[in-house]
Amino acid sequence: MERDSAIRRIKSVQNSQNQRDVAGESDGQNGLGPAARRRKQKPEVSAQLLGESSVLLLLLGFVCLLWVLVLISLQMLVIRSSGEFNAIRARKHLEQITSVGPRTVGSPENELTTVNYILDQIEQIRLESATGQHTITVDVQRPTGSFSIDFLGGFTSYYDRVTNIAVKLEPKTTAQHFMLANCHFDSVANSPGASDDAVSCSVMLEVLHSLVNLSTPLKHGVIFLFNGAEENILQASHGFITQHRWAQQVRAFVNLEAAGVGGKEVVFQTGPENPWLVQAYVRAAVHPFASVVGQEVFQSGVIPSDTDFRIYRDFGNIPGIDLAFIENGFIYHTKYDTPDRIHTDSIQRAGDNILSVLKHLVMSEELGNSSEYRHGNMVFFDVLGVMVVAYPAQVGTILNYMAAVATLIYLGKKCMLPSNVGGRYIRELLYATGVTVLSWFVTLLTVLIVSLLVTLMGRSMFWYSQFYASVCLYGSAAIGKIILIHTLAKNLFYGNVRRVELGELFFDVSLLLWCFALFFLTHHGLCSAYVPMMMVVFPLSSKLLLKKHFTQRGASLQYSVLYLTGLALPYVHIMFLIWVVFEIFTPILGRSGTEIPPEVILASLVTLATVMLSSYFMHLIYLARSTKRILAGLGSVFVLMFILVSCGLFFPYSADPSSPRPKRIFLQHTTRTFHALDGSVERSDSGLWINSLDYTGMQHITPHIPDINDSIRMRCQENLPFCGFPWFLPVKFLVKKNWYLPASEVSPRSPLEFRLISRQETEWGTVKMTFEAKGPSHMSLYLLPHAGASLTSWSFGDGTPQYDMGGEYFIFYSHGLDAPVWNFWFEIQPQKSSDMSTDEGMISLAISAHYFSGLDRHSEPLESLLQRFPDWAFPSSWVSTYHMYRY
Repeated sequence: MERDSAIRRIKSVQNSQNQRDVAGESDGQNGLGPAARRRKQKPEVSAQLLGESSVLLLLLGFVCLLWVLVLISLQMLVIRSSGEFNAIRARKHLEQITSVGPRTVGSPENELTTVNYILDQIEQIRLESATGQHTITVDVQRPTGSFSIDFLGGFTSYYDRVTNIAVKLEPKTTAQHFMLANCHFDSVANSPGASDDAVSCSVMLEVLHSLVNLSTPLKHGVIFLFNGAEENILQASHGFITQHRWAQQVRAFVNLEAAGVGGKEVVFQTGPENPWLVQAYVRAAVHPFASVVGQEVFQSGVIPSDTDFRIYRDFGNIPGIDLAFIENGFIYHTKYDTPDRIHTDSIQRAGDNILSVLKHLVMSEELGNSSEYRHGNMVFFDVLGVMVVAYPAQVGTILNYMAAVATLIYLGKKCMLPSNVGGRYIRELLYATGVTVLSWFVTLLTVLIVSLLVTLMGRSMFWYSQFYASVCLYGSAAIGKIILIHTLAKNLFYGNVRRVELGELFFDVSLLLWCFALFFLTHHGLCSAYVPMMMVVFPLSSKLLLKKHFTQRGASLQYSVLYLTGLALPYVHIMFLIWVVFEIFTPILGRSGTEIPPEVILASLVTLATVMLSSYFMHLIYLARSTKRILAGLGSVFVLMFILVSCGLFFPYSADPSSPRPKRIFLQHTTRTFHALDGSVERSDSGLWINSLDYTGMQHITPHIPDINDSIRMRCQENLPFCGFPWFLPVKFLVKKNWYLPASEVSPRSPLEFRLISRQETEWGTVKMTFEAKGPSHMSLYLLPHAGASLTSWSFGDGTPQYDMGGEYFIFYSHGLDAPVWNFWFEIQPQKSSDMSTDEGMISLAISAHYFSGLDRHSEPLESLLQRFPDWAFPSSWVSTYHMYRY
C-alpha cells in the first residue's frame, strides 16, 4: 500500500513517461536511484513542502518553548514543603557561622569559634529533647593521619589534629546500624564559604533538631559529622572513617557539598552500586533533582574537583549519595560566597530533601541489611524538577536493546524491499549518513577555527560575563554550517526531486546515528545510554503514528506540529542536560588554569549541543522550499557577533553586585631561600608571586597595574623542586604562566623551623633521613630525586612513595590547633657512583609555609598591591616562604 500511494503522488506531478521511469527505478518510497537524481523533474506540489518562514517559526517556537519550560522548572525551588524543616532557623545558623569570615584549617575562626558555636547548638538541641524518644552523644575528634590520592595528578596528604564534631542520634534502645550525614564547616582562604559549605552544616543542625524531636523512635541511628578539614583535600573525613570508633557502624552516607552558590541541590553521584539508595531518594525526596549523566561525567575525571564522597567510598568502602549546589559557580570559592546570595527557598528544599531521605533510610529494612541489596546500578534522571525516573541498570539494558532492535527492524524492512529497491535504499542511506557525518566534522572544524581566531586576537573568554554571546557566535556558525552543507547536498547532489522522500531518508539517518550511540553506550555499561534511548523511542514512535498522515499530505504544517510535539519530551530533557553542562563547565573554565584554551572547549560544547538538538530537525531542510533567508540571517548574526567580539565589546569580567564574574588570581608575598649541598645559602630573593587561574593571564590586569607585565614573567626551573616556587597545590601543570614582582623580604612572627634530625645508611644500601618541621597550619613538601636516585619508602600513607609527578613528589600538610612538631622520614636509594654529582647530591627537598590566617597572612607590599587591582578581580592572597635544600 505504501508503494502504491507513493506512486500515485508521483503521478500527480509528473508526465506519464516519468511515471514509468520512476516506477522502474524506485518503489516511490525511499529508492533514490542515481538516474532519478540526475533527471530534471518538475517541482513537487507545494502542499508537500514547507515554506521557509514556516520552518523557521516552527523550530524557533519549539526550541524557545522548551527552553522556557526548563528555566521555569529551575526557578521553582519549592513547590510544596513537608513543614517539618524550619529554613528560618537554618538561615540563622548560616549567618552566624559565616559572620566570622573565612574559616581555614588551623585558624581560631575554624578551630574555636565555629566549633564552639556548633557544639553550643547541639547542646541546646540535646537539652530540649532530653525527655524524648532519642539520645544524642557528641564526640570531638582530632585525628592525625596520612593518605595518597590521585587528585590533581596525584599527591600525598598528611594532617595533624584536624577537627571533627561527630553527633550520634539513636533511639534510647540504642541502634546497631547508622546513616552518616556529612558536611564541612571549614572554608578556603579569603572566602566566607556560605554555600561551600556552611549552609549544609546549617541544614544538618536543623535536620538534627527535627529528627530528635520525632515522637516515633527511629529504627536505626544517624551520625551527623561536621568535619573541619574538607578544603584541605578531604582530610577530616579520612580521619573519621579510618579512625573513629563509630565508623564501623556506618552502613551508608549522605554528603552535602557545593560547586556553586544557591539554587537547587542535585544528586550527582551515588553508589558504588547499592541501587537501594537511589530508590530511597526517589521515594522520599520532597523535591527530587538527580541525574546519572552528572554522575558519569563527574566520575570520568573531566571535572577537576572531588568531595568527601571519594573518601567514604574508597577508604570506608561504604555507599552513599552526593548532593551539591551547582548554580552560579562563578563566585564559588570567592569573597562573594555570602549568605545573602542563598535564597531561603534553597535552604528549605535542601532541608526538606535531606530530612525526608534520612527519615526514610533510618526506618528502612535495607539499611540494616545493606549487604544483601548492594549489587547493581540504577538509571535515574530528573523530569523538569517534578519527579525522578529510576529503574535498575539491567532493566535499562533490556530497554535499550529493545529500542535498538525496533530501529533495526524499521530500517531493515526498507532494506529488504524487492526488485533491488532495498539495495538502492541501503546505498542511499549510507550516502546520506556520510553527508550528515561530514556536516558534523566540517561544522566542528569551522567553529574551532573561529575559536582559535578569537584566541589569537586576545579576546578569549569574551562570553564569561555574557554567556549568550558565545551562543550567538559559535551557535550561529554551527547551525549555519550544518544547514549550508545539507542545502548544498539537496541542490547539487540530489537535485530538485522527491523532497518528501529525501526528508524521510534523513530522518532515518538521524535514527540510525542515535541508535549507534545507544548501542555503544549500552555495550560499555553506561547508564547514560537512556538519553539516546529516548532519542530513538520517541521520534520513531511519532514517525510511525504520523505515517499515514505523512503519506497522504506530505510535509504539511499540521504534520510538522504533530511531529515536533512527539519530540517534546526527549528534547526538553536534552535541553535540561545542556543547561547542566554549561552551568557547571562555564564557571570552571574561569579557574582551569593558563594552559587549557577555554574557547576550544566552549566552542566544542556549543557545537555538540547544536548537533544533538539539530539531529531530528535536519530532514526539515529537505522538506523546505528554500533556506536562503535562514542562511542569510545566521550569516548576519555571525558576522555581527564576530565584529563585536573582535572590537572587544564583550569584557570577560564583571563587578556587578547582582551578578559578579570575578577574575581569579593567586597572590603570594614570598621569600625564597636556596641552600647548597653543605647547607649554606646559595641565594635568596623576595617578591610577589602572581598566578592567573584562567587563560587570559595578566592581559586585562596590566593596564591597571603596569608593573605586572611580561618583563616579570617567570619560567619553570626544572632542576628545582616544583619549579622553585611555593605551590599550595600540585597544579603547576595547569598554571604554567606566572609573574614574580620583586618586593621586600617577608618576616612572619612564627617563621618556619626546619632541620635534618638524622641521616643513616641502612643494611640494604639505602639512606634514611629524618626531619622535623614546625610552622603554620599549611605547608607543602616537594621531593625531587636526582638522576639515578630513587625513593624507596617514606613515613606517609602506606609507606610506599606514590604519584611520581614527572620525577618529583608533592606532600600536602595541615594541622589544627596545638599540633606537635611534624616529624617525617624517607629512604632513598643513592645513585651509582658513575652517575653521582658531587655538586647536586642525591635529592633536592623544598618546603613551603603558607600563612592563611592571623597577622602573618598580611604584609605591607601585599596590601599595597591588592588595592591596585580592579574591582572585577578577586586576588586570593597570603604570605608564604620557600626553602630548598640539597642532600
